[in-house]
Amino acid sequence: MWRGLWVALVLAAGAVQAQEGDTAEFAVGTDLYRAARVQEVDAAGRDDLFLAGERVSVTGDVTGSAHVAGRWLTLEGGIGSDLYAMGQTVDLRGAVAGDATLAGQEVSVAGEVGGDLRLFGSEIALGAPVTGTAVIAGEFVDWDGMVGGDAVLTAREVSFGPSASVQGNLILYEEEPGTLVVPETVVPEDRIERREADDWDDDFGDFGDYAPVSLGGMVGSFLMGVLLVTVASAIAAALMPETMARLRRTVLAQPGRAVLAGFLAQSVLVGGGILVSLTLIGLLLLPAAILISVLSGIAGYLVGAYALGVGLLRRAGRHEPHDLADRALSAAVGALAVGLLGLIPVLGWILLLLLALTGVGAIALQLFKPRFFVPS
Repeated sequence: MWRGLWVALVLAAGAVQAQEGDTAEFAVGTDLYRAARVQEVDAAGRDDLFLAGERVSVTGDVTGSAHVAGRWLTLEGGIGSDLYAMGQTVDLRGAVAGDATLAGQEVSVAGEVGGDLRLFGSEIALGAPVTGTAVIAGEFVDWDGMVGGDAVLTAREVSFGPSASVQGNLILYEEEPGTLVVPETVVPEDRIERREADDWDDDFGDFGDYAPVSLGGMVGSFLMGVLLVTVASAIAAALMPETMARLRRTVLAQPGRAVLAGFLAQSVLVGGGILVSLTLIGLLLLPAAILISVLSGIAGYLVGAYALGVGLLRRAGRHEPHDLADRALSAAVGALAVGLLGLIPVLGWILLLLLALTGVGAIALQLFKPRFFVPS
């Protein structure tokens, strides 16, 4: 399972590092993982899609969900489940049976959405019906589609076409409530709730800081996180090459064993600190135990990311790292892969936790070499 996941992640990493014409592709059953700078994908017969590249075009219908990231995205085929797409330009032309979440500088929807729709961007065009609810946050919005449920809208300028309508209630966020004119053909005034733009923060939490969405800000934050992990992992590999080599061999050879050891190590640190604190005198040691646990988690995260990078590069045909350049490349690939892994909704943070525990376990196994972890 781990090796298959690692191969899938390196495909996404390849979208950033690949040269013109290079393609990284991996298929698991009818699921497709693909990364290339420029790619045209015929998705007919596929279940789930995971695509990354500078220019991505998808034709053919998929039966499952699609996750697409890049610069210029064109989605012409139908999506049997949910769609998640982020890019500078996102052009949805095919129908989506489930929910659709799109973010970019320019976002266009010309295909029917069978579930809920979420649009975030600078220039947004909605020209197709939506069966469920719709949340639209942008600067300039061209609305010419029917929404079957409730709708939420915040924008600087909005133009309504002849097909625009909201069957449920419409919640408007305006700088000055009452300034946006909504035709009766779209939704009657008695079904419109007008709120101040500042209320967006209270209603949607911190997400209000990202409406309208700044693609540059999102990409910048992501790359900054990748850079920090890369630098920290590369420094550790440069200062302790043999130690890091042993740790990543442990992670790659027996990830399940390392995860179990990491879970036990963290349980001992946290649980032991709590138990000792019950003596009251030992209460003074609780902060130290928590600090050691946190530092261990960070160290395990870096070890796991570095090992992941080495494993991905080996699967791609490269040799094990021998010098500083190889170690830095492994750290960069691992950091990028971990960052992309964290973007997976719900499942991402669980996998990152397992990755950190794997690194902690490798450290514990190297330090203490417990006999009950020695292979028989």
